[in-house]
Amino acid sequence: MKLFWIWLTFSTGLSLAVNPQRLTSGRLKQSVVPPQQWRKYSAPLPGSRIELRIGLVQPFMHVLENHIQEISDPDHERYGQHLSKSEWLHVHGIEDTNISCTPAQDWIVVTLPISLAEKMLDTNYYVWQHDDGDFTIRTTSYNLPEHLFNHIDLIQPTTMFARLSNMKTTLYMTKNNIALGSSHAKELTLITPSSDSQNDCNYTVTLNCLQSLYNTVGYQTRAHSRNSIGLTGYLEQYANQEDLKLFFADQNPGAANASLDVILINGGFNNQSAQEAGDEANLDVQFALGLSYPTPGVFYSTGGEPPFDPDQGTESNTNEPYAKWLDYIFSQDNPPLTISTSYGDHEQTVPEDYARRTCERFMALGARGVTLTFSSGDGGVGDGISDPAFQTCLTNDGKNETRFLPVFPSSCPYVTSVGGTRGIPEEAAFFSGGGFSFYVITSFDRPWYQDRAVNEFLETLGEHTYSDLFNRFGRAYPDVSAQGVNFRVFIGSKPYLISGTSASSPTFAGIVALLNDARLHAGLPPLGFLNPLLYKRGAEALNDVTVGNNPGCGTNGFNATEGWDPGLGTPNFEKLEKIVLESQMWKRSG
Repeated sequence: MKLFWIWLTFSTGLSLAVNPQRLTSGRLKQSVVPPQQWRKYSAPLPGSRIELRIGLVQPFMHVLENHIQEISDPDHERYGQHLSKSEWLHVHGIEDTNISCTPAQDWIVVTLPISLAEKMLDTNYYVWQHDDGDFTIRTTSYNLPEHLFNHIDLIQPTTMFARLSNMKTTLYMTKNNIALGSSHAKELTLITPSSDSQNDCNYTVTLNCLQSLYNTVGYQTRAHSRNSIGLTGYLEQYANQEDLKLFFADQNPGAANASLDVILINGGFNNQSAQEAGDEANLDVQFALGLSYPTPGVFYSTGGEPPFDPDQGTESNTNEPYAKWLDYIFSQDNPPLTISTSYGDHEQTVPEDYARRTCERFMALGARGVTLTFSSGDGGVGDGISDPAFQTCLTNDGKNETRFLPVFPSSCPYVTSVGGTRGIPEEAAFFSGGGFSFYVITSFDRPWYQDRAVNEFLETLGEHTYSDLFNRFGRAYPDVSAQGVNFRVFIGSKPYLISGTSASSPTFAGIVALLNDARLHAGLPPLGFLNPLLYKRGAEALNDVTVGNNPGCGTNGFNATEGWDPGLGTPNFEKLEKIVLESQMWKRSG
């Protein structure tokens, strides 16, 4: 409480009058080399304002981590005993009425002139321009007063140059009924409803294909009142209701009148014009809801990070959308039990302290009974380019060394990362992201649940293969996979084929929603954080994928083999249902 008021006074500028010298007698908290795609453009316009998020040190995080290890371990007596919102706050030693900051009470948020932020942090902000023309306002280092240094975990936006992007490959075309990489291909392939190849699952993936392949045919979803599935939308991607109706009419006529709840966060919009129908948003919503129907669905349209014109006085795009979405979802007593996200960026563009804090918030959602799935990315082990002349797999620490580039948040140990497959029988899609986190010393060292599986893979790989390109001790991803090529999606009233792990994550999330439906109707709690169950029982219920690889960074990437490689396999719903229902000890007492 005392720390909150110190920073409230500090951030509003009152401490300037009390002791202006304190603001510049700081100690370096963080310093980064900007990624090579960004260059300094100009100083911020006079009067520009910025929203600072001040992350307070969380002394009880180890207690929460112990909770989630126990309640997500299918062999532990506390399995499935998730925390309510108030119980989660209590674990942190916080009462609901203590302070007014973010809903999770782990960040202080304040908006102030950039000029004052520069004095507070003993730094200089600049407008930076990306190679593709986008702008942002960032600094490359900042300082904190000595008396607050050990109480403040981090402050953002400062040194984070990440650019949220959707995980939908733009490098594919359709040839001989198989999607292949092509640097000359269009982003979307338009198809006609009368295509003779519609019923060939090697050419066009539909709900019927997925239901047959993943063994959900015959399961009757009962739409339990506690169950729902959520899809996150960013970057002005809008889920179109008319397109959803067309999709259902085309692939599940019994659901033709289904609708989607839309929640607007941080200035998000719900533009329903056909011209603004989002390819990413429609893909996510149509297949996640199609597989889990009639489970209620919700789409979160979150504003933030729009391109801005620094010459017109527009305020900086400094709000990280993940943070805003997490703020909202933590304020809810009953968030959806399954939430899919198809967005991310190279891990190295996200400062490690910020990545850790975000990952801890994902962990907290898992402790509350929410399963989070994330697309693993569409660049193979890095950029997806096999020609060394065009590779961009370089570190942004000033050394410009070639490395495999992991994707965040998929590299967070507390989400379920979903890679992509193609064809029947399934093989690894060439673009499927997968590898190992470099954030190991203080953050994403390999989690307990995947040690055995990953060590077996590394023994098969050999000690010297790619030894200087990846971190053998980091969190390995993806965890599972699902189809990711040629999904038949309706956009602006027309059917298109879309490929990418953006299709894989909502597909797997739809299967998880069905498993939650089965558990809730059996009187069991929802699955929550899923990975320990998958790694302990997955060999019994996942289809192992043993063909394919994910090239990138001038290499062939990792080859699919038996076991985790990377990824445990694709879902077999009937077997998964049996596993999640088989033990009565999983029931909550009372």
